[in-house]
Amino acid sequence: MTAHISAKPGDIAESVLLPGDPLRAKWIAENFLTDATCYTEVRNMFGFTGTYKGKRVSVQGTGMGQPSASIYTHELLDVYGVTTVVRVGSAGAIHNDIELRDVVAGIGASTNSSMNRIRFNGVVDYAPVADFGLLRASVDAATARGINLHVGQLYSSDTFYTDAPDVEAKLADYGILAIEMEAAAIYTLAAKFKARALALCTISDHILKGTELPAADRQESFSEMVEIALDAVTA
Repeated sequence: MTAHISAKPGDIAESVLLPGDPLRAKWIAENFLTDATCYTEVRNMFGFTGTYKGKRVSVQGTGMGQPSASIYTHELLDVYGVTTVVRVGSAGAIHNDIELRDVVAGIGASTNSSMNRIRFNGVVDYAPVADFGLLRASVDAATARGINLHVGQLYSSDTFYTDAPDVEAKLADYGILAIEMEAAAIYTLAAKFKARALALCTISDHILKGTELPAADRQESFSEMVEIALDAVTA
């Protein structure tokens, strides 16, 4: 057991989906996994293990933001022997060709967080990227399901409410597809522990267009993203 996950050795599969919302973790386990059992409820950050197409898969809530996601990702990779993590979360689009409910896969993740500057003694702007094999598997899975998966750069922000709105337009000018809050940290930790990582995000709001989904939809209606993730980790 760790300080944040009460699982015993062997309770967690080698491949883990990482939703920020613990209730989305519960929804995924109940609707996509067979014979799912809960292995942790510490801080109500639920984790479950079941099977998908006959292969063991876990799903673990991580909370919001890079500090919280880093805690769970670190413990999964360092203590529980996890080798593949896929963030399945929401994001705000800043690209005009992307609409609500579209799914985005992050090749890499820029960030305004200082976590990696601290990690590299303030001298390196480390560029966190996804695992290519996992990214390719997600593209293949989306194609097989007839889902239009947008592939490009994400921006992992430490702030949800910002006093610098002009930054979003500039990010769009540089090809960033969407803004979320966890991918850069997850990609970095996967690199440290020689694991595979990918971030898949469903567009819950469009920052430039001012449109958004209801809160309930963000929790329980992102089926296409979950199906792509599960197909990719079990390919």
